[in-house]
Amino acid sequence: MSELSELIHNANLTKTQKMIAKYILDNSADACFMTSTEIALKLGVSESSVIRFSRTLGFGGFMDFQKVLRKEYQDKVLSISSNITVPAQRIAKRAKLDSSTDYINRHFKNALQNLETLFATNALTTFEKAADIIIASKRKYIAASRGNSCLGDYFLLYLKHMLPHVTSTNTAAISPIDHMCNISKEDCLIIFSFPRYSSLDRVTTEMAKEAGASIVVITDKPSALLAQYATVLITVPVDSNAFFNSLIGPQFVAEALLDTISHKVNGIEKRLKKIDKYLNELGIY
Repeated sequence: MSELSELIHNANLTKTQKMIAKYILDNSADACFMTSTEIALKLGVSESSVIRFSRTLGFGGFMDFQKVLRKEYQDKVLSISSNITVPAQRIAKRAKLDSSTDYINRHFKNALQNLETLFATNALTTFEKAADIIIASKRKYIAASRGNSCLGDYFLLYLKHMLPHVTSTNTAAISPIDHMCNISKEDCLIIFSFPRYSSLDRVTTEMAKEAGASIVVITDKPSALLAQYATVLITVPVDSNAFFNSLIGPQFVAEALLDTISHKVNGIEKRLKKIDKYLNELGIY
């Protein structure tokens, strides 16, 4: 809101207009979508006072002022928080927020912001600790449901190339509970969990916790559903300007963990050569 704040700061406003300005700057997320009448009622002033405030700033009227307010708010808030979990509600929120057609650039900026938050909130030693736990565990169970399944599948494929006894808990015929019936304190669970949080993920994690297994949780925030169960917690936001979560941040976490493990494990080259030998015969890569 810097440009608009400067404009308001330099304007010669009346006492009432200063009250209107303070409310709008302090509540820009709401003021973006409020009518002049609604703001007037909220503050106990006349609608004409709100309109005069806009004109004092050099705008033709309140609607012209609001367009600038909304644009600055959109530039500041590039994403829809993952706290809004219902896809239909997210698409409705986007309709209010997004009048720009520059979708790709906005998505890029949002993904970059998520990645920056990842680095700001997680120490690099956290990845090292998670990698050490995974390597030291006898059996490694990977859990990720529905929209997060792609993360689990990716992690499963490449972890299997480096370590033995790696198991996915998500198959059509068998539930995670069946897969993990033999989990013990010698094992670990790696789970990807993002809004809307799954009850299946919670029960799966509780099962691992009760068995005394180590748990690596990759989720969106410290207050997330599964964070309380974590032996190691890695947080990365999945905010996006779409009706679905942005998984670029979690995908980076998966890759970073795999890369960290690859620097700690011996014998990977031999295993990869063996895999490649048979893939060559099949022509499947």
